[in-house]
Amino acid sequence: MSSIAEFTKSEIWTIESTLTERWGKDNGIELQFADTEIRLYMGDRETTDCPAVIWQHDGCNFIIFKSAVQSYRCQFFYKGYQQYGTGVHEYDDSGDCIISLLQVQSDQKRTDQIEEDESGGSLPRGTEAK
Repeated sequence: MSSIAEFTKSEIWTIESTLTERWGKDNGIELQFADTEIRLYMGDRETTDCPAVIWQHDGCNFIIFKSAVQSYRCQFFYKGYQQYGTGVHEYDDSGDCIISLLQVQSDQKRTDQIEEDESGGSLPRGTEAK
């Protein structure tokens, strides 16, 4: 069992309301809660159990890890080899974390679309049409 507290009602509300603002009320997103193991510090040999919130939208998977009280990490991925972060190791505000996560994913999606358009419709290596 983790010594890190689960997501609070306030943190969950922040995530849900931000997703509603981004994709509308009937977005079909169902938050899933999980226990994960992450290395809290680069030099750690052992992992630490941390709660996480996971959801999917339009072929993309999102995850926010809670690494301590008011400490969050995040990433999104399409496939195991297509993992992306925000460039920020850890956030001290759940709102900043999810907003940054959604913005970086939107930017990545736009970049992928531009690359696809410029390549004459052929997709980047390792991707498939949706």
